[in-house]
Amino acid sequence: MLRYLLRRLGLIILTVLAASLIIFAITQFLPGDVARLIVGQFATEQAVENVRVELGLDKPIHIQYLNWLGGFVTGDWGQSLTSRVPVRPLVFDRLWNSSWLAFLALLFYVPLGIFLGVLAALRRDKPSDSVITAFGMTFAGIPEFVTGLVLISVFAFGFKWLPANSSIAPGATFWEALPQLILPAITVSLVSLGYITRMTRASTVKVMDADYTRAAYLKGLPRYQVLLKHVLRNSLLPTVTVIFMGIGWLIGGLIVTEQVFGYPGLGRLIVGAVQKQDLPLIQASSMVVVTVFAISNLIADLLYVVLNPRIRLQ
Repeated sequence: MLRYLLRRLGLIILTVLAASLIIFAITQFLPGDVARLIVGQFATEQAVENVRVELGLDKPIHIQYLNWLGGFVTGDWGQSLTSRVPVRPLVFDRLWNSSWLAFLALLFYVPLGIFLGVLAALRRDKPSDSVITAFGMTFAGIPEFVTGLVLISVFAFGFKWLPANSSIAPGATFWEALPQLILPAITVSLVSLGYITRMTRASTVKVMDADYTRAAYLKGLPRYQVLLKHVLRNSLLPTVTVIFMGIGWLIGGLIVTEQVFGYPGLGRLIVGAVQKQDLPLIQASSMVVVTVFAISNLIADLLYVVLNPRIRLQ
């Protein structure tokens, strides 16, 4: 188990390093001159050069990368070029907001997706199975901006139950922000719900047809014991992996949903940083997303080992 953990940690470190190279390289090819953007188009060439020296843009590209990576590791993420505030508190504040949205979305779609998937497997080839499968495929294929606009039209403008805009006040608690979180969380959940339902159904059907499941029934075990101890323990292995891989997507991939609802999350922060060519903010935000993805995958791998004894014996 320890060797497996160390091997996975080493792979994650290499992945994050490779991602840092890609992120830094991409930001160097953004159109326009960052120094010119800061001082304005009517500034003198000397003023532009002074800003380039101040930001370290006059140094060789590999020195710039090493300085940036060293600063990121030690917590010195620099200042935003547009707002002139420290990047690290700004990114963590938006990350905290996105974590609220991700947590609420997980509460919506994980239990419901597993329940619907198991129910569809137990009712295989019956009308209820067809309805659940069609439901999952439909919502998995609808873009988030379409679902979000429909939910706003129905629940915000129609019934007037929930706010259409999800802007939250700085320093607001989770319970204070909860009304603004519900619609975007449902929007994200409907897409992920389809994947979880289909994944759970497929894996549950496969396990129910396995020899050890039939043997459990032949031994006279009650159906609920067979489902809990034999079927679900094995059928949820791929679902657990998908759920924890989805956490990384929820944290950094909510760009469309956050834009539709005006929610101040990390995805929306990245969009604004790209539009303003705010390099320190783009780089730090992207690295945080990569790190969350890596940690989520590590947790998924460890849970897979815990749930599957055959891996621990190898």
